Amino acid sequence: MLQAYLATLVGLIAMQVAPGPNLLAVASAGMGQERRSALLIALGVASGAAIWVFLVAMGIGVAVKNHPELLTVLKFAGGGYLMWIGARAFLSALKGQNTRIAQTEGACSDWVSWRRGLFVVMSNPKAALGWAAIASFMFGAGLTALQVAAFAPLAALSAIMVYGGYALLFSTGRAVRTYQRFWRGVELVFGGVFGAMGASLLLAGARDLRP
Repeated sequence: MLQAYLATLVGLIAMQVAPGPNLLAVASAGMGQERRSALLIALGVASGAAIWVFLVAMGIGVAVKNHPELLTVLKFAGGGYLMWIGARAFLSALKGQNTRIAQTEGACSDWVSWRRGLFVVMSNPKAALGWAAIASFMFGAGLTALQVAAFAPLAALSAIMVYGGYALLFSTGRAVRTYQRFWRGVELVFGGVFGAMGASLLLAGARDLRP
């Protein structure tokens, strides 16, 4: 179980570090509002990460328990999706298609900031696919639904560390220049990690089909 947790955590951190709606929400607040607002948005994102883990763990866990053959299908579907987003990260880095971060003006209340972070992560359809793929990877490693659900605190902790770090970074004057300098390397790491996870899932699915 520990090995599966560590592999999942590495992939998850790569996903969180890479550009996306969560990063944009935190960074734009950090650039244009108080640091506290950006940190609370990061906390909202972390709350959403924990919720997603519970949702996919229970939903996919029940489905696999009732239909064990579904796990093989999930391995192929999850593996294909992870390789697809990994390939997109590589192409983005090669083409130089960086994500533009716009500054958000005006301060928000604590509740509004936290709710904004939660809404961003819960309303993103790509987040649903990503978490389903991650759960498929964990189930493919032999974990039970409860063991997958128990990963929720780690998912939330990594989100707090990554997005909290972004909140602190983008509330300083050098943030944009630093990010623009290193974003391509981040995308390449992101693509490599998810490509490897996807390939391992596809291989596991292929092994399941052997007579």
